Amino acid sequence: MNELTDIIFVRHAQAVFGIDDRSRDLSEAGKKDSGIVLSTLKDRKIDRFFCSPYLRSINTIKEAADYFNLPIIEDERLRERKVASHDDEMLRKRWADFSFAEEGGECLSSVQDRNMEALDQILRDCQNETIVIGTHGTALSMIINHYKKDFGLDDFLRIVNKLPYIIEMRFDKDRLIDMTELAYVQK
Repeated sequence: MNELTDIIFVRHAQAVFGIDDRSRDLSEAGKKDSGIVLSTLKDRKIDRFFCSPYLRSINTIKEAADYFNLPIIEDERLRERKVASHDDEMLRKRWADFSFAEEGGECLSSVQDRNMEALDQILRDCQNETIVIGTHGTALSMIINHYKKDFGLDDFLRIVNKLPYIIEMRFDKDRLIDMTELAYVQK
């Protein structure tokens, strides 16, 4: 019988807008909505929590991590894309060509490479465990795209207003065998 590793990705709840992307906290609605994370996880056995170092991601999973009395392990590789533009034309160009980045921004290929590096290490180090990873919309989309090459711009736009968005990926070693949407709050 194969032992499986479950990775539960939690895309952060709604955040306030600000200049410093790393320190953007949850909005009042986001703080309330982050309760869905604990309600989704509380009846499971969770072994570890990993997270982007961005405040909004940490605070989205903090209540659940506290409930399980587990620390949140921050990993810089899980951070969001360095954003220089929210322009629709730039968004379409990035998704059409993963190597494209607007001036001062980061290309999707780079986001995918570093997020997959982190996930690959987690899958090696945490086999047969259930792991929660606090993440971001673009970062999560690049992980999904790694496994499902047809996951593109339209799919990203479908989840962009789901805050938080919780999905589970089940792995046999490093091979994805199942992906299930667990919960979300539509904004």
